[in-house]
Amino acid sequence: MNLLCRGRLKLLVASLTAIVLLTWLYLLAGNFENGRSLLLAPCLSDTPAARVLEHAVLESRVREVEEENRQIRLQLSQSQGTAVQPPDGNYGNQQWGASADTGPEDGDNTAEEKNNHTECPRSPSVQKCELIHVACVCAGHNASRDVVTLVKSVLFHRRNPLHFHFITDTVANRILSSLFQSWMVPSVQVSFYDADELKSEVSWIPNKHYSGIYGLMKLTLTKALPSDLSKVIVLDTDITFATDIAELWGIFRKFTDKQVIGLVENQSDWYLGNLWKNHKPWPALGRGFNTGVILLYLERLRRIGWEQMWRLTAERELMSMLSTSLADQVIHWNSPKKLRVKNKHVEFFRNLYLTFLEYDGNLLRRELFGCPSQASPDSVQLQTALEELDEDDQCYDFRRERLTVHRVHLYFLQYEYTPTEDDTDITLVAQLSMDRLQMLEAICKHWEGPISLALYMSDAEAQQFLRYAQASEVLKNRKNVGYHIVYKEGQFYPVNLVRNVALKNANTPYVFLTDVDFLPMYGLYDYLRKSVVQLDMAHAKKALVVPAFETLRYRLSFPKSKAELLSMLDMGSLYTFRYHVWPKGHAPTNYAKWRTATTPYKVEWEPDFEPYVVVRRDCPEYDQRFVGFGWNKVSHIMELDAQEYDLMVLPNAFMIHMPHAPSFDISKFRSSSSYRNCLNTLKDEFHQDLSRKYGSAALKYLTAQRNM
Repeated sequence: MNLLCRGRLKLLVASLTAIVLLTWLYLLAGNFENGRSLLLAPCLSDTPAARVLEHAVLESRVREVEEENRQIRLQLSQSQGTAVQPPDGNYGNQQWGASADTGPEDGDNTAEEKNNHTECPRSPSVQKCELIHVACVCAGHNASRDVVTLVKSVLFHRRNPLHFHFITDTVANRILSSLFQSWMVPSVQVSFYDADELKSEVSWIPNKHYSGIYGLMKLTLTKALPSDLSKVIVLDTDITFATDIAELWGIFRKFTDKQVIGLVENQSDWYLGNLWKNHKPWPALGRGFNTGVILLYLERLRRIGWEQMWRLTAERELMSMLSTSLADQVIHWNSPKKLRVKNKHVEFFRNLYLTFLEYDGNLLRRELFGCPSQASPDSVQLQTALEELDEDDQCYDFRRERLTVHRVHLYFLQYEYTPTEDDTDITLVAQLSMDRLQMLEAICKHWEGPISLALYMSDAEAQQFLRYAQASEVLKNRKNVGYHIVYKEGQFYPVNLVRNVALKNANTPYVFLTDVDFLPMYGLYDYLRKSVVQLDMAHAKKALVVPAFETLRYRLSFPKSKAELLSMLDMGSLYTFRYHVWPKGHAPTNYAKWRTATTPYKVEWEPDFEPYVVVRRDCPEYDQRFVGFGWNKVSHIMELDAQEYDLMVLPNAFMIHMPHAPSFDISKFRSSSSYRNCLNTLKDEFHQDLSRKYGSAALKYLTAQRNM
């Protein structure tokens, strides 16, 4: 199976995990010589003589593999300097093969030099539209993030339809199902299998590796995957491809009728042991085989009784080994330290990995020309809606934005939340982009409860955010903050779509709908929970208004009480929010009454009212036709009022807006008359839709709009 012999595969960056069981099982099940297994049958291996003979056979085979790999390395070293051209259809100008001194000054090799180079034979071809199956075991937040980079590299090079099979826990299932549904990549199918149902299959095996039980689940794939699936490529989540995965798939055609598993020998001498005193990486013969990339002929494995075979082997080996251990390959991008390894190709590997880490996934939504369309019903519906738009409409860009499907990566970082027993818990819900990132630490200090944040970012910005969060002592110690990435696409900021992502992924009965540039008063979380009980929000449709204030100072001694805030208002260091530029937005809060209020009081809806409120999680979503600046919160409060929510102002609650530079969208609104005209058009259409939805009760909004 000399995979390394293949020039186009030698750049395949594998962060691969080696399981001792599969090292033995490869020799047992996957490599037959002259029609017989190189290992003795279990029933014949009970005698000491048989065990000695079996050990000798294994040693002989290992020596053969060592010699084969030595010859491969020799061939590769001789072929340095030959650039193997990529197959037709690959994108970009990748350098295939290593480059050495070219000899003549003009950079051309002589004919004699060219004849001395050894090129590995090309991999067997794959049919043009043949479906390639890929399986991954993926559990948790971090692995779900890693697998995206793997998928990007596969999609970048691929020319065939793909079917990904993910064995996932609950967390990874939620993340990846949402991601692929919103990614909408043509000719890509995705199936999920419950890892919890497979745990009992391998939980009895003691394992010392950090991957735990999930590292052993590859043994169960013949049972986990569909019975009619004949073969599959099994990958670790932290792999990056440098060529078309079809080249791996084509190797199945080289299998003899008695070969069932394809593996690569570990390349590092670390696996041989004896690098230092008492260095014993594992009790395997030679380097062992690497299971980060496996070719499994499932149909044949089932036929030879794979499940019974690996179980019997495991039971026998555990009698002497006591537990299994896994090992990592040299180039293995599953931790920051691995990026600093010493290897002559490390710069290429590092750059390749970082390229796909920050690569714009939207660019991978390209059709496979010449293959039958495999569009999902959602894709067909979206295409139909887009075709119905009038491109001559002055507001075409706004209408198209409403139909844009943005990729969404839920729970980008580790998230842990334990529900409270009294069902009064409240999640702070907000959205932000890269220019508001500095607010996160302050909000976490002011609000100790759960938080749901949707971040509108590019792929590259998402990685910058990741580094920022991991370096922050405040953020990395807060596990009850859900960070959801909505990837950038289009020319407008889809503010209400981003808000809805944060809202829909709140896990508490109540939500505090706010903006990220506001700091809640200290203790607001506990005060709001008490107010929820006091106002019986479980049985009444109420929206609790948190009065909003602002400061023009970047450094503020934050008030610790209502009395202190009122004093700062009187001294001019604080103001009621937007009193000088947009008084209608918050005037109905009735700040004069709030100054002396000691109990919650009800206020009536007025045009353009946009307070920050606490409501039940099942409240209406934000209207996604409103993008960029203008009417995005106003429309939401209007619908709350249409659904007969009572607006109750809390007497001892407040929040303060911190100063920042104006957003790009507000600049467009102020400078573009067409922008403002389209916003008015969208307002009129929203009013009409509201009237159709809520009947005569919604006529007051249209009347109020016309009287303005």
